[in-house]
Amino acid sequence: MLTVAVVGAGLMGRGIAEVFAGAGHPVRLHDLDGATVHSAVESLRTLEGAVDGSTDLAEAVTGAGLVVEAVAENLAAKQDLFAQLDHLLPDALLASNTSVLPVSSIAERTARPERVVGTHWWNPPGLIPVVEVVRGKHTNEETMEHTAALLTSLGKVPVRVERDVPGFVGNRLQHALWREAIALVANGVCTAETVETVVRNTIGLRLAAMGPLENADYVGLDLTLAIHDAVLPDLNRSPTPSPLLSKLVAAGDLGAKSGRGFLTWPEGSRERAGARLARHITRQLAATADNDPPTA
Repeated sequence: MLTVAVVGAGLMGRGIAEVFAGAGHPVRLHDLDGATVHSAVESLRTLEGAVDGSTDLAEAVTGAGLVVEAVAENLAAKQDLFAQLDHLLPDALLASNTSVLPVSSIAERTARPERVVGTHWWNPPGLIPVVEVVRGKHTNEETMEHTAALLTSLGKVPVRVERDVPGFVGNRLQHALWREAIALVANGVCTAETVETVVRNTIGLRLAAMGPLENADYVGLDLTLAIHDAVLPDLNRSPTPSPLLSKLVAAGDLGAKSGRGFLTWPEGSRERAGARLARHITRQLAATADNDPPTA
């Protein structure tokens, strides 16, 4: 089995390590915080693959055939890390779990950018099947194919992203929706609670069974065109974050972690929301297992 090193033992790193270890791969975790490493290793002890960890990067990655980076979304930090990994592991595959940063930029300071690839896992990693496999400017086809095959062997659904655009596929779609949702509240069209009610009880009910392009075909592209003619000119097109979002962040209203954001988060509500999300994803996966795959 391939030895896998995961750099960053936080929420995403721990979840990615769990998937690899659950499939029998030996996993080594690295984090600068010793308590975080210890907690992550202990939580994964019962899995099939052997799991250990270290706060020393060289010790953690020695002998790994794959390194998955899952540290904070800071380009300079990722570039420095990948330069170190490139030196330590001249033959290993280097993958970044970045959700928005350019893979090409992350690989900039490596001598072998052709073996650097984006693997954007979604939270929670153990439940969400899709992993975006992102081709950087210099990522070669062998790296893309090997990465996709490895993810498939884990039971994941790898999707190839052939151009290294910010946000890749999923986050571009997700944040286009978020931008409009925030604009509706900021412009006094409705409350945040109304946005949540509408999304969760209309398009949210459909999306797991029918994606946006299939839905456009389903209702008819002539109708889709007519709706776009009427609606698109009025949608928010700001190239910068909403002033309302900036105001909330500046005030320390950061959402669930602070107790207030667009919504109010009483004590324990974040944990309940996470559990509700996990239950929902599990039910959705079971209910959509027999969906016809999309065809082009």
